[in-house]
Amino acid sequence: MIRTQVQIEDQQAEWLKAAAKERGVSVSRLIRDSINFYRVSGERNSLKKRALAAVGRFASGYPDISERHDDYLTDAYKTGNHHDGK
Repeated sequence: MIRTQVQIEDQQAEWLKAAAKERGVSVSRLIRDSINFYRVSGERNSLKKRALAAVGRFASGYPDISERHDDYLTDAYKTGNHHDGK
């Protein structure tokens, strides 16, 4: 572990101490957990942005795909016209 020193506002320090006490952890543990949460949230947001960027970029050619997707999937497996990842 690396020891570091940061400057924070008085009210931030007060909140950290109170939150750490409430959770039964050290201020250091709370800060580490917060950093991990922030990092993971950023990764999720990145994945969400990528997914949203893909919306509408592909077309199935079937105008009723959203209503009949189960039927089309069943047909694809019956005819062998599907991609199973192999």
